[in-house]
Amino acid sequence: MKDLGDVLGLKPGSFYGAFESKEGLFLLALDRYAADGAARLAELEVSLEPLEVLIDHLRQVVLATDRPARACMLSKTLLETEGALKARADAHLSEMEARFATLFRKAQSAADIHRAHDPAHLARRYQADLIGLRAMAERPGTDAATLVADSVAGLRALSEPPRADRVAET
Repeated sequence: MKDLGDVLGLKPGSFYGAFESKEGLFLLALDRYAADGAARLAELEVSLEPLEVLIDHLRQVVLATDRPARACMLSKTLLETEGALKARADAHLSEMEARFATLFRKAQSAADIHRAHDPAHLARRYQADLIGLRAMAERPGTDAATLVADSVAGLRALSEPPRADRVAET
């Protein structure tokens, strides 16, 4: 906290006056992180078809080299905290999942994804894959580009109906 206060030019008293608490500051950072991610997704939506938005988003967040870490701050917060921080991270993840579901529905309307697929399930799986890929990309020796290419191939294969030989496990 001292380092952060020094960078911001705040003394301990004014730091807490500005942010109320460490948790308050973290919540602001979490909100900003989520807003930045949503804005990047919105930028893609302006110029790409829905399926391509999902594909480009996947590539951007997993293969990004201009960020200090590829792992997701929201998922890390969900796993490593309790209370208000965990609840806020979960809420932001739910908002993104809803946006992904909307994109999958739009991709169905554009006939890029077969109508037999459930957009809500696809959104949940996409988010799970995204979180996992981001974590794997942090591991030394991981060929993240190949993993992303495999995921992209899976997204493109959704143009076909679900295979009857796959049984969903409960």
